[in-house]
Amino acid sequence: MPKPWSITANWELLETGSPEERASFAMLGIYVYGSCLTEGHDRLSQSIRQAPYLSAYHFAEWLAWNWWRLRWEPRRVSPEWASPEWELSHATASIGSGYIWPNILFISDGENLVLISKPSPERARTPYRYINDIVNVIPAVEFENEVDIFVEAVLQRLQDQWIVNSNLSNVWKAVLHERQDPVLFRQRKLEALLGEDPGEMDENQLQRLLDNADATGQAALEEIAANHNPGQEMPDVPKLLDLSRSYGIPTNPKDRITLRDGVPRDADRAWKLGENAARELRKQENIPFDGSITDDQLTSFYGAPKELLKVPDITGQQPDLSLDLFISNQESQVMLRSKYKNGRRFELARLLGDSLIHSSSDPLRPATRSATYRQKAQRAFAAELLSPFQAVDEMLEGDYSMESQQDIAQHFLVSDLTIRTQLVNHGRIPRSELGDFD
Repeated sequence: MPKPWSITANWELLETGSPEERASFAMLGIYVYGSCLTEGHDRLSQSIRQAPYLSAYHFAEWLAWNWWRLRWEPRRVSPEWASPEWELSHATASIGSGYIWPNILFISDGENLVLISKPSPERARTPYRYINDIVNVIPAVEFENEVDIFVEAVLQRLQDQWIVNSNLSNVWKAVLHERQDPVLFRQRKLEALLGEDPGEMDENQLQRLLDNADATGQAALEEIAANHNPGQEMPDVPKLLDLSRSYGIPTNPKDRITLRDGVPRDADRAWKLGENAARELRKQENIPFDGSITDDQLTSFYGAPKELLKVPDITGQQPDLSLDLFISNQESQVMLRSKYKNGRRFELARLLGDSLIHSSSDPLRPATRSATYRQKAQRAFAAELLSPFQAVDEMLEGDYSMESQQDIAQHFLVSDLTIRTQLVNHGRIPRSELGDFD
């Protein structure tokens, strides 16, 4: 079986440029599960090639400088998530330095990375035009391993050419040190989740956010950070907790349903993990495959009163996420973000899924709008619990029009987006109709 992804560099001769550039000029190939992301049409040789001439040094330098954001930063929820500023850290086309780079986008959810390769636009005099349109998912650990191997290979090439103290060497040493130091690791990871470059964030502001880890739990704090959009004010965690204590609805964790046989863990994709957990719950509770979940059932599963699904009158104080705040073994305060009944049902189902899938001693369980692995698993659980895909697919009978999707969404009391996402995940409609990648 092919490696999840690999980078190959066959060194070539270059007579101009900086010493680092001349030493690391190469035929550079990037592969994902055997598919070549750098394959293209070479206009000069009138042939199809898999490895164009590029600077391995510049690619390694870009990977090293952006390592934290590539590894941890999720897709943003705002329309600006793929802005030019975001793409500088996530799209190889932004590397520049006079080379024609492939248009490869890296998007992390913390557990996996989506690699999206798009063909180059048709231009009459482009020497090399990339031709593949590929979307693939690799484990984040494989991303780390291959970057380590590639950067070290470039550094070894520089050393063999008697080039020392390069900028790449200095940046990479810093990255390796930060990855080994627990304090720096937490700081750099949080910066990346917030959409900030390493070491560029105000230290006092960063420390104030880190100081909330005891009140929320480190994992919960990171989910809150991932929900943040750059350019906005930093998350006000103390205010968020005060809102929950003042306006949250008490629930009893001891009354919350559990899965007797546990959650099947054979899925590597977040949507599949969430879907499997929801199917287990429906099976355990003997809910017909096409049966809807009532408000009474949903709140009972969570050990919550029905009033939780009512929209509270807290104008101007609505949080940007849903949450469950632990108070004691017999009480937690739940606060839902949506102002609409169906939205609140979906968010409560997400929190239920989180409690079944994600074992945690954190005081806070958040359901945010970000695209981390945890949040995607929550959404998939809620979708399958409230609108089981087998029933959705049979009811649509092959008619995937927007009108039919809306009818099914109304039947199961979920959003149109929920149905559309299920159809995309199961390959019934193209992913382009969702505008998402995982």
